[in-house]
Amino acid sequence: MPTQLEAARQGKITEQMAYVAAREGLDPETVRDLVAAGRVVIPANPNHTTLTHFTAIGEGMRVKVNANLGTSYDYVNPDEEVEKARVAIQYGADTIMDLSTGGDLRAIRQRILDVATVPLGTVPIYEAEFRAAARKSFFDMTADELFEVIEEHGRQGVDYITVHAGVTLETLRRYRHSERVTGIVSRGGGLMAAWMLKNERENPLWERYDDLLEIARTYDMTLSLGDGLRPGSLADSTDRAQIQELLLIGELVERARKAGVQAMVEGPGHIPLNEIQTNVQIQKKLTNHAPFYILGMLPIDTGAGFDHIVGAIGGALAGWHGADMLCYLTPAEHLGLPTPEHVREGVIAFKLAAHIADVARGRQADLERNRAMSEARYRLDWERQFALALYPDEARRLYHERGTRTKACSMCGPFCPMNLVEAVLKQGKSFEQVISADIPVV
Repeated sequence: MPTQLEAARQGKITEQMAYVAAREGLDPETVRDLVAAGRVVIPANPNHTTLTHFTAIGEGMRVKVNANLGTSYDYVNPDEEVEKARVAIQYGADTIMDLSTGGDLRAIRQRILDVATVPLGTVPIYEAEFRAAARKSFFDMTADELFEVIEEHGRQGVDYITVHAGVTLETLRRYRHSERVTGIVSRGGGLMAAWMLKNERENPLWERYDDLLEIARTYDMTLSLGDGLRPGSLADSTDRAQIQELLLIGELVERARKAGVQAMVEGPGHIPLNEIQTNVQIQKKLTNHAPFYILGMLPIDTGAGFDHIVGAIGGALAGWHGADMLCYLTPAEHLGLPTPEHVREGVIAFKLAAHIADVARGRQADLERNRAMSEARYRLDWERQFALALYPDEARRLYHERGTRTKACSMCGPFCPMNLVEAVLKQGKSFEQVISADIPVV
């Protein structure tokens, strides 16, 4: 069976392409051509049998949101992770990632797959490390063992995998001379770098990239080329190590495309607001417009407890300038494993950020939706406002919790400015009549 990329190059419009074209309001031929060029990816492993909501990530598509979940060393509660997956999907996550590092990883992944109606991503090195550590030490992990795990994820139905193939001995040389404040903050990148330095070996994902491509092609797993040397602080942003890795990732994107494998590129990270546009432009240029999947971006380091808000601010700006998928942050980022409620808050914040970016990009449907909301607001048409809100239930709840005797909301009550002037000018009412509680504003 051809991959989405191979099918597109053969001129075929797959079921997945037709589906996303309808959701995006585009012609199927447009989606096909963008997939063929590698500027759009549609993660869709045929073995993922519960996948019903296909997602297109990349140029010309709406900005997407990913939600991370998964167990940790300290907290292993598969039921809670399944609940997080359900919550993330309910509140609009376009993809989810299982980053579990504790418990029966295969069983946890299967339970999440069983409820994942959207694409599921993983980071296979977590499981390879887990297995080696259970025997003796992570440093005893073999390259074959890592590739076996990658194959297992594909066979099980994982739609995309993060692989830190750009962390090479050369990029580590640049890193060791960078004098970073926060060093390597990528968990997968850090594991790979530590393994390389301890064993004095090159990264097997780089050395055996052709083997990786063959596995990915077999299961049509999209490669998410991880930014193992992303900055973990504003002080480290856009440094030589980060850019050196991106240069190599650009080469890996081209090799993936030639092999018929879909690929997107992961990005930072902690980036000050004034460098966000530059980072997006550099990524697009060096990777020949590969879809860009970013973490945040976080424009300050000091938002602990509220990093979902901080990241949404950076994410909106990055999305405006061309980032294609935002990896959400939760209030627990940098502090601990998130709860289902944290997941809900994170998804909401980043769906709002994605919508802000889509409006700034000038997407007609999103502009029309916001215009319709304004018109309904002016008419005090509450049901229409609820229907147009990104989260109608929340809007309706807040409106009714703080009710008023008038048609307006309880913020202004009879003093609502909507139609106030028109009521006086066009209907001949006196000001006293308009603001009277007995004569609600209309």
